[in-house]
Amino acid sequence: WKKLYFAHHWPVTVCKMNANDCHDPPKYWTIHGLWPDRAEDCNRTWHFNVTEIKDLMSDMRHYWPDVLHSSLNRTQFWKHEWDKHGTCAATLEVLNSQKKYFGKALELYQHVDLNSCLLKAGIKPSSSYYKMTAIKEALSSFYGVTPKIQCLPPEEGEEAQTIGQIEFCFTKELQLINCTAPKGESNPMQAHLKLGTEELSVCSDTLPTYYPSEVQ
Repeated sequence: WKKLYFAHHWPVTVCKMNANDCHDPPKYWTIHGLWPDRAEDCNRTWHFNVTEIKDLMSDMRHYWPDVLHSSLNRTQFWKHEWDKHGTCAATLEVLNSQKKYFGKALELYQHVDLNSCLLKAGIKPSSSYYKMTAIKEALSSFYGVTPKIQCLPPEEGEEAQTIGQIEFCFTKELQLINCTAPKGESNPMQAHLKLGTEELSVCSDTLPTYYPSEVQ
């Protein structure tokens, strides 16, 4: 693999996509995962062991919660992320254990500080719509790179897309880079996040964009 996607998702939108056990989602962007591109399930024998991240537990629950299942002692979401993505990321020395992988993701989360960046740009959950270009410009001017933004397309009768996920791309040296793939290079990570029947896809620049403050 060549780069890492560091995905944040907006819990209210995640709940909107799949109203199973979602109640009272956090009102801040949380971690979805740290994903090497072009690699999944690299070592099926390296099993997730929650005791390895016990020192990180309070931060994990706060910044990397399982939005869809709110019980605190559930670890399936983290297990899934480790099995699918962490075992691949572990080819890098700075990510080569469960504690390093999850700990580094928590560090990157604090470093990126997406929540305060959006607030500083005046972009906060609202019942009025945003222009996607304005959100992109705010992020690019703040970070100096282009992240990848994913939305829930409008449902029938809706005019607006709903922002759901923002991914930052990092080199293997953990430097921020643009997420846009060079022309002519396909992007296999385009596999859409699918929850229930709804799925996120890259946001349209032309549709009004809804940044919801609560699950409707």
